[in-house]
Amino acid sequence: MLRRWRKTRAVGLCDPQINPHCSPETDWPADGLLRLLSFNVQVGINTQRYHHYLTRSWQHVLPHAGRAGNLQRIGDLLSDFDLVALQEVDGGSLRSGYINQVEYLAQQGAFPYWYQQLNRNLGRFAQHSNGVLSRLRPTLLEDHPLPGPPGRGAIFLRLGEGENALGVVMMHLALGARTRTRQLAYIRERVSEFRHLVLMGDMNTHAVDLLEDSPLRDLGLIAPQVEATFPSWRPQRCLDHILLSSELELGRVHVLSQPISDHLPVAVEIRLPEAQNGAQMPMLKTPSPE
Repeated sequence: MLRRWRKTRAVGLCDPQINPHCSPETDWPADGLLRLLSFNVQVGINTQRYHHYLTRSWQHVLPHAGRAGNLQRIGDLLSDFDLVALQEVDGGSLRSGYINQVEYLAQQGAFPYWYQQLNRNLGRFAQHSNGVLSRLRPTLLEDHPLPGPPGRGAIFLRLGEGENALGVVMMHLALGARTRTRQLAYIRERVSEFRHLVLMGDMNTHAVDLLEDSPLRDLGLIAPQVEATFPSWRPQRCLDHILLSSELELGRVHVLSQPISDHLPVAVEIRLPEAQNGAQMPMLKTPSPE
């Protein structure tokens, strides 16, 4: 049994899951903006003080009645966005009441497409995962385990085709600096094809470290927000980021004052250069009928 849980993961080419409860979007948003959100949801636990890491630690392994209401609040928040990166979600185990939290949040936020990346499979006890929710169908979706101890992963996706495509990497990086550098080097090697690039997730370090002292430093990325995101009840460290290629036009940038988890969510609006002046985005393709 334990060997099954520790099975070696490999890079996988994947299809997004379809939410049958809503209709897929076929066009770029009418205002030309794509609304991005990154959120570490801490498996639906509402941590509000440091001592809750001890007193509420049992909620990481056992079900809790308050989790459903907290997930509902998270789902309501996500409904205002087009592309969402989730970290620390459960894929359906004892602690989550056997609810796949990525699928649940896709339904609550009316997202047509979703994908759960299972990074640490502890069977019925825990399904440690990342997730993506999207209103636009990805033209490519890849599941990548990251270097270092098992349990960390990145989701690579592409919206559109050709030179106008948007490359997006969603990740939850390691706590240790050495392992984190290996993980960023892995990501850097696989994103050079994209003219337009977004990196988003819980990166467990500050923007200056990422842009100036990491393998990402030659990509010319910008960090549009540097407000603290952790801990949510008294933010002191900026650990959650949405990094962008400098060619992408920025709209609104903000950290949401929503202490639902122990991290605050980060939101960024972008417009690709080809979408300026109200032009229709040529990069999106209509999903084929199921």
